[in-house]
Amino acid sequence: MSALKSIVEAEIKASGPMRLDRYMDLCLSHPEHGYYQQRQPFGAAGDFTTAPEISQMFGELIGLWLMHMWQEAGAPKRFVLLELGPGRGTLMADILRVAKLAPDFMAAAEVCLLESSPRLREVQRQTLGDVRHIERLESLPEAPIFAVANEFFDALPIRQFVKNDFGWQERLVGAGLVWVLSETVQRPDLDTEFAGLETGRIVEVNAAARAISGVITKRISKMGGAALVVDYGSFDGVGDTFQAVRGHKMVDVFTHLGEADLTAHVRFKDLVQNGVAHGFATQGAFLQNVGIAARAQALGGAEAALHRLVSASEMGELFKVLAMVPDSYGVIAGFENDT
Repeated sequence: MSALKSIVEAEIKASGPMRLDRYMDLCLSHPEHGYYQQRQPFGAAGDFTTAPEISQMFGELIGLWLMHMWQEAGAPKRFVLLELGPGRGTLMADILRVAKLAPDFMAAAEVCLLESSPRLREVQRQTLGDVRHIERLESLPEAPIFAVANEFFDALPIRQFVKNDFGWQERLVGAGLVWVLSETVQRPDLDTEFAGLETGRIVEVNAAARAISGVITKRISKMGGAALVVDYGSFDGVGDTFQAVRGHKMVDVFTHLGEADLTAHVRFKDLVQNGVAHGFATQGAFLQNVGIAARAQALGGAEAALHRLVSASEMGELFKVLAMVPDSYGVIAGFENDT
């Protein structure tokens, strides 16, 4: 039995069945045995490959989008350029490289990275140099915010509930690492949000995602800016999407504790708060709207990467892009045909 499995089993024995968000938090973020403390998740040698690792085109086009939105906002003389969960720093490195084309943008930007893993912080410093890290969004400087999050929200811990005839039951992790159900509970919030849902269906609740998005959208609404979220999921879907990936393959969610990446599909509707307008599109449509075909042609030899990023059979349909801007905004660049 692994050390982390022993820790999880001991907590279940002492306290009873464990909530799924607690299980995910332990597996991903345990200070000694958690996935992000001991694994190198990215790239061919890791467990999954993200879009920035596939091609520089992805980060470059996001950088150009952020620069365009900054100009649309009146080119504020000071703003926060934020990335949530920067991985190895590849995406931000590509953004900053293309941003050098606009010296005023670079001069106004204060780069901040939201990262809790000490190991990944060090990797990001090796890629980007001396950058500012924060652990909480409340630590952000008081300024407009232009933010990007690529495959960040899918890794935040979720809870799962099952609709029954009398209310809701929560799916919990029981002794022996198996699914068990709580007693029926009354959840008026879920009754309202998922009105008309059939008995037996599973819904996922991501309180952390809503809280983080709430801070970002409140800042955008109050001080201006924009945010771009790229992840896999749907706008308002339901169902069990909790999964584990190890070595680029799906594995059982209760094996390889601390050695497999645990994620769930993002419900993008939950990220859109009061005070912001939004655009929503597939990754393929967004990248095509902002000119990836022309960039691939200019680079030469980028056809394979282009296919992986935009094709419906690859990442183009599974991954979605959500833009959030002040609610007074009109057409959002990249979403002209998709808002």
